[in-house]
Amino acid sequence: MPLHLHDLYERLDGYSRQVPLDDLTTWLRDLEIDPADLMEYARFDPHGYQRNLLRAGPGYHALLLCWLPGQRSPIHDHRGSSCGVRVIQGTLTETVFDRTPHGHIYPTHTGELSVGAVCGSVDADIHQISNLHPTENLITLHVYTPPLVRMGTYSLMHTRVEQFCDPVVTFSQGAGI
Repeated sequence: MPLHLHDLYERLDGYSRQVPLDDLTTWLRDLEIDPADLMEYARFDPHGYQRNLLRAGPGYHALLLCWLPGQRSPIHDHRGSSCGVRVIQGTLTETVFDRTPHGHIYPTHTGELSVGAVCGSVDADIHQISNLHPTENLITLHVYTPPLVRMGTYSLMHTRVEQFCDPVVTFSQGAGI
């Protein structure tokens, strides 16, 4: 039986705390979704990628992230949250980082995910998401569990980890964070 967005929300609503990442990524892979069904929630910002809240549940936030060509996230972790991501439109580029014993970060892997692909990360993973395509927009469905309220951000230039609150700019369904 196909898994639709409302079915995904029902499953996620069954958790009052963190959803197991293996379950989350399996559900995102099994999700049958027509990108046209999400376009009313797709909002872009020329100054940076935009986080559009689709649903806030007891143990998660589901967001539609919209990226114009050339936009990227800061290099970041998820500070206590896991995240499952499904590519809805475009090509996602993920760069994964590790830390040296002295605290500097360095890239260990860069990969591309196309429409329908899914990836997951845990709280301590350090990565950056980018839309490197010169002309196509990128739209991604992210489920953060528990809801992501702050993250650590990193720089290639120093060892400090800054605290960053990435705002949910558009509330597509009621109140947000």
